[in-house]
Amino acid sequence: MNIIFNPPDNVENRYIRLLVDQLRAKGYCIHPLDTIFSSYRHFRSIQFVHLNWFENVDESSWFTALRSFARKLTVLAVIRLSGKRLVWTLHNRASHEKGTAWFSRFLMRRLIRWSHAIVIHSRQSEDILATYGDRVLQRVTYVPHPNFIGEYGDAMAADPDLGGTLQLLFFGMVKPYKNLELLMEVVATFGSRVHLTIAGKAPDDRYCQKLAERAAAMGNVTLLPYFVPDSKLPLLLAQADAVVLPYDLDSSLNSGTAMLAFSYGKTVICPEIGTLSDLGSHIGDTFCYRYETPDQHRQALIQQIERAWMRKRDTPGELAAMGQRLYRYVADMHDPKDAGNTLVQLYQRLMRHREGHPRSKKDSSKRHLSKDEGHNPTDSNKK
Repeated sequence: MNIIFNPPDNVENRYIRLLVDQLRAKGYCIHPLDTIFSSYRHFRSIQFVHLNWFENVDESSWFTALRSFARKLTVLAVIRLSGKRLVWTLHNRASHEKGTAWFSRFLMRRLIRWSHAIVIHSRQSEDILATYGDRVLQRVTYVPHPNFIGEYGDAMAADPDLGGTLQLLFFGMVKPYKNLELLMEVVATFGSRVHLTIAGKAPDDRYCQKLAERAAAMGNVTLLPYFVPDSKLPLLLAQADAVVLPYDLDSSLNSGTAMLAFSYGKTVICPEIGTLSDLGSHIGDTFCYRYETPDQHRQALIQQIERAWMRKRDTPGELAAMGQRLYRYVADMHDPKDAGNTLVQLYQRLMRHREGHPRSKKDSSKRHLSKDEGHNPTDSNKK
């Protein structure tokens, strides 16, 4: 079966590859969205269009954002008019980018309204979608976010550190909504008790320079301002006691980075986003917190880092034990095969609904007449 799964690959995000590999193993032929209008024959062959992060627009300039918005809206309209099944995955509460928020909100509303199925990775997503009406919730399918166990190589044993310094790691794309300035400000208050490593590429050179200057003035922050090679990630994680992710609760919902940390036996210091709230009793194996204002965020982050430091000081090995419990949980509950199977079941349901739903009253009467005249109904089911 030919389907669009967009984006079909992303060298900086193994989430896409995990799901695409599962779908290909089950016989699906994956095509990028850019090819959908390459030919009429190809367009006709596409059965499904599954979109990820489609509500985001290119905000390099206002004109570029407008052009990106117009193009995406046109694509959505064509998909809708063609009758193809549209699947959309809700990844974030709202766009992380503030300057183009209106464009993203508009696209998100269209995706919610026009999608035949909406994939979610956390139960908090249902609360967001419920504001659009109960009928929207009827189109929601929960798919477990796949874990990343072994995706970046084998986990490495942590070096025992009895010196008392809490080793924190932030990794991923370096962007303002991830509150890194706040994190550095908070870490500065701990002095030598805490060391922070920030590893990741910043798309904005000016923002990266700003962080570099601040890190240089501090004695307990190391900045690695580049995309970390896959082969180096297990070592970075092994050297950390915990991964710290001070996300913006206004936009953040799921975190592949948190899932990756659990997959390599690390606990996290993070607001209670959807990924953490779904942990059930295992949320106690994290240092999660809630906040409403920037000042509350700062105080909560200080408290949780203090808790982690005291846990390391008073019970050596406990942070590692917390990470191992999280590892076992995601190994059991977030198997990529389960995610792939759930997606395939969703696609099959949508296809059955499409084939069984009369396109018009005229078509419906023809099918009814054929059955009465004694035609074998299994013939039409094979088509």
